[in-house]
Amino acid sequence: MKKIFFLAFVGLVSLSAFAQKQNLLSGKFSKEALQSVLIPQAKWAPFPRRDDRAGWAKADQTMMKSYLKKAESYLGYQWPYVPATKSLLIERTGDRDQYQAVSFEKREVLGTLLLAEIYENKGRFVDQIIDGVWSICEESFWGASAHLPKSKEYAGLMDVSKPFVDLFAAETATYLAWVDFYLGDKLDAVSPQIRKRIYNETNYRIFQPLMTKPHGWMTKTAAGRAPNNWNPWICSNWLNAVLLLEKDDSKRTASVHKLLTVLDEFLNPYPQDGGCDEGPSYWGAAAASLYDNIAMLNTASNNAFEYVYADDKFKNMGRFIYRAQISEKYFLNFADADPQPGMAATMIYRYGKAINDPDMMKFGAFYRKPEVGDIGKFHYFRHFYALFMQDEFQKAVQGLPLPKNVWLPDLQVFAARDQGGTTDGFYVAAKGGHNDESHNHNDIGNYVVYYNGQPLLIDVGRGTYTAKTFSARRYDIWYNCSDFHNLPTVNGVNQLPGRAFEATNVTYKSDNTSTLFGVDIAKSYPKEAGIKSWQRSIRLNRGKGVKVEDVISLSQVNSLTQHLMTCYPAEIGKPGELIIHYTPKAGTAKDFIVHFNPKQMQPTVEKVKLEAPEDRGIVTKWGDTIYRINFRVLSPKPADKLMFEIAAK
Repeated sequence: MKKIFFLAFVGLVSLSAFAQKQNLLSGKFSKEALQSVLIPQAKWAPFPRRDDRAGWAKADQTMMKSYLKKAESYLGYQWPYVPATKSLLIERTGDRDQYQAVSFEKREVLGTLLLAEIYENKGRFVDQIIDGVWSICEESFWGASAHLPKSKEYAGLMDVSKPFVDLFAAETATYLAWVDFYLGDKLDAVSPQIRKRIYNETNYRIFQPLMTKPHGWMTKTAAGRAPNNWNPWICSNWLNAVLLLEKDDSKRTASVHKLLTVLDEFLNPYPQDGGCDEGPSYWGAAAASLYDNIAMLNTASNNAFEYVYADDKFKNMGRFIYRAQISEKYFLNFADADPQPGMAATMIYRYGKAINDPDMMKFGAFYRKPEVGDIGKFHYFRHFYALFMQDEFQKAVQGLPLPKNVWLPDLQVFAARDQGGTTDGFYVAAKGGHNDESHNHNDIGNYVVYYNGQPLLIDVGRGTYTAKTFSARRYDIWYNCSDFHNLPTVNGVNQLPGRAFEATNVTYKSDNTSTLFGVDIAKSYPKEAGIKSWQRSIRLNRGKGVKVEDVISLSQVNSLTQHLMTCYPAEIGKPGELIIHYTPKAGTAKDFIVHFNPKQMQPTVEKVKLEAPEDRGIVTKWGDTIYRINFRVLSPKPADKLMFEIAAK
C-alpha cells in the first residue's frame, strides 16, 4: 500500500508536537528544586576516585595500558607556547590550522598523561602534568584565533581583559577540571598554587563570562537562525567544568540552571524529525553533545534527567546518525558535512541504549576499533564512560540498519535505496530546506546518487576552513555555491544565501518499487533569474536507476545550464548519453550512463582546479578528482521539461 506524505500535513503535526515540548530541560526543575537534586560537589564522584583502586580495576585494562604506552612517549614532551604570530595568521593569511595544531596537541598530551597517571598512580607523570597545566594557564586565549571577533580592536590577537567562551576555551576547562578532580591531592602536595590557578583561570575565562555576558551561540541569531552545535558542545564542557570545579554549591546550581535554559534554546527549535541540518559530521557535536549533557546531568543527580530519554524528539535526534548513512564509510554530506566522518562508537552505543534503540546500539558497536591510546581532540569526558562499559560493548551485536527509506519532513530531506539492510544497488538522496541553514551551502534541490555504497553523483561538501569560510566572502568559495552542486544556473543566475531563499511544494511518496521526492526550487533563486516555478522530481526506480525531471516555467529565458558533480572522469558517448567512468576505490569499475535529450541539451566536462587554500580539504576527502558536467540547453524555452536518467551501462 502506498504511503504518501505531504509536507503541509506533516508540518502541522510537527508544529503541534513542537508546541507541546518547549523547555524540556529547563522546565522540569526550579532553581531551588535543582539544588536539591544535584549531588553536592564534595560528594560527587561520577567515576571512581583515583584512590579507589577496586573501582579502577573495573576499567578496561586494554584501554588503560594503551593510554599508558602513549603517555610514556610524552615524558620528555616540551610544552610549547603559542606565539602571537601564529594567532595573527588568521588575519595575515587566513590560516587557522597552525595556531590550532599547537593548542590541540597540548590538550591531547595533557589528557593522555592524566589517564596514565590515574592508571599507574605512582606519580611518574605528575610533573609533566603540572607543566602542562601551567603552560595552558599561561596562554592568552584558550580558544581558536579563528573565533576572535573580526575587528580592528582584535586584529588577530585576544583582548585578555574581555574573556569570552568559544568551543575550545570550553574544551580546555574540561581538561583542567578533570586534572583537578583526579590529581588534586598530588598537586597540593607540590604547591597549593596549582589548583588555585586552575580554578581562578577557569572562573575568569569561563564561569564568569558565561554567567554575566551574552554569547551569540546561546540563542538564535538576529536573523532568527537557531543555535547550532556550538550550543550543546560548549554546554557539555561548561557542565563538566562547573560540576567538577565549583565548590560553592549555590553558584554551581545557578550555573547548571542557566545552562539548561541555554540548552533549551538549542532544543526548542530543533526539528521534531531529529534532522541535523549541519549533517552527520556535526551531529557528533550537536545532538550527541546534547546527549552528553543529559548523561552527565544524570550522573550528578541520581538520574533526575532520565525522563529526557523518553522524549520522541530526543530519540529522533539520536537516530539521525544512522538514517543519514549511505554505506560503511560514506554519509549524506549536504552543506559543510564530511562525506566520510568519523564515528564516536561508544558514545553512539550509549545514546542508543539510553533511548532503547537496538539499531543505534548495533550501529555504534559496528564502529568499535582496537585501542591505540589515541584520545582525539575533543569531548574528553567520553573516555571515562568508555572505560567502564567495555565488557558489554565488546560483546554487543554489530550491524548497520541501512533503512530502505528515510523521510525527514521538517528538514525536508529524503533518502532511499534499492534494498533495505544492504548497500547493494542504487542510493539516492535530496534536500529542500532553505539557504540560511547552519553551515549553509546554496543547495536547495541538490541530490546525490551512490551505487553499491560508493559515490557516483556527489555533493562535494566543504574544504579546509580558512578566514574566508565564515566571513562575508563565504560564497566566493566555489563549493558553497549552487552551480557546483547538482543544480541549474538560470539566465546566468545562481541561488543566493538567506532565509528568504527556500524550497516550496515539497512532497514525498514511496512504495515497494519506487520512492519519489518533489520540490519547487524557484524561490531559492533571486528575481533576476526569472523563474516562476521549477518543479523538480527525483525518483528512485528500485533495481533500475534514478530519474530526475524538471518542469519549468520562466518569465524570461536567455540561457539555461544544468550542472552535475562527480568524482570520476566523464565523457560524451553517443547522442543522448554521458558516460561516467565509475572506478571506486572499494568496488568494481563500471560505466554509468546519464541519459538526456541530445536535441535539447549539450554536455561539456571540466575538471575542477583545486588550487586555493580552501581546496586542500577537498583533495583530502576526494582526491584531485572533481569533475563538473555542464548541460547547456540549446534552445531554452519559457516552459519546458528537462530530464536525466541515470543507469548502469
